[in-house]
Amino acid sequence: MSKKPSTPDKADIPVATLRSMHLTMVRLRRFEERVAELLCGESEIKCPVHLYIGQEAVATGVCANLRQDDYVFSTHRSHGHYLAKGGDMKALMAELYGKATGCSRGRGGSMHLASPEMGLPGSSAIVAGTIPLAVGAALAFTMQEKDTVAVAFFGDGAANEGVFYESLNFASLKKLPVIFVCENNLFSTHMPVAECLADTNIYKKAEAFCMPGVRIDGNDVSEVFKTARQAVAEARAGRGPALIECMTYRWRGHVGPNYDLDKGLRTKAELDHWLAHCPIRQLEQFLLERGIMTEPGKRRIYESVDREIDESLVFAKESPCPDESELLDNVFKV
Repeated sequence: MSKKPSTPDKADIPVATLRSMHLTMVRLRRFEERVAELLCGESEIKCPVHLYIGQEAVATGVCANLRQDDYVFSTHRSHGHYLAKGGDMKALMAELYGKATGCSRGRGGSMHLASPEMGLPGSSAIVAGTIPLAVGAALAFTMQEKDTVAVAFFGDGAANEGVFYESLNFASLKKLPVIFVCENNLFSTHMPVAECLADTNIYKKAEAFCMPGVRIDGNDVSEVFKTARQAVAEARAGRGPALIECMTYRWRGHVGPNYDLDKGLRTKAELDHWLAHCPIRQLEQFLLERGIMTEPGKRRIYESVDREIDESLVFAKESPCPDESELLDNVFKV
């Protein structure tokens, strides 16, 4: 694989898959928009929250190709990966509220989600920290003679870390079934990627390790889906890893609900450009034009998702906090 232009053709993707991916992206977007509203003012959510708004096509397109037993390793911006992989929305909302019914039992918060039963062993706020974990899981799958695949999601900032290169090398050397998915949203925290990487073509890093690498439009869910489909099939067949660089953009700030226009990090024109390149709007336009979805049907989808979010919020607020007697549970003692 190599760099290629955006290919918006969705004709070879089953209609059921297109519908499913649309629903997934709407769930991701509406959930986080509600969380953004909750974070404004005096919020009951006390943990730092890194929103995924604008990047929904990446997690959705990749995870649509995965089985439940495939592993996904996430980052501090983890809500999208959790929900796209099949995570429970109520458990996610409860985790943000620090409740015992949360997916990490109220101990992880937004940045440390875990749901091993559906293939998300954990997420970490350490930049590039989960990349070698995905490689380790892929090595285990190979030793167990399974056709299971591991996926490492990470941001462009992870390309600054040495463990990224070590992981690519080892995965390629051993032909491991791992997919490296770089969500290049153009900013490493608050620094433009061009100010911290001498070569911003992250997908080209794969070439040095004899591994397929490709850069795609990360806001086109069909392109993400088809690229990931090929990479996953190759990995399952024992032909080794791949690096997929998805060009995308986070609408909100690095952390929190604001747009960061007041910090001098980006211009309104730049933000407006990416808002117009909305991954959900692009897919909806296609579905409406082809008669796969109607405007009334679209409204019903949003209404249904909003009800699900309302229920998750009630669940989170009514759930108990972890008991103080459990403070030292699951903590190693010397």
